[in-house]
Amino acid sequence: MLDQAQGRRTREGDYVEFHVAGSPATGEYHCADCGYGVTVQAVLPQCPMCAGTSWESQALTPFAPLH
Repeated sequence: MLDQAQGRRTREGDYVEFHVAGSPATGEYHCADCGYGVTVQAVLPQCPMCAGTSWESQALTPFAPLH
């Protein structure tokens, strides 16, 4: 398991912050590997679909709905 959150470059100077399974979190997140969505109010789990450990906040993920 990763010890700290990672980042991924999206455009020059922009990064998407990843949250690691086991980290305290509240809100909606999507698995960075498969896109599976969870809503948490305690700690981020390991992804039940693909066993991934990196999560993106819904506000930052490409899986977020367009309004």
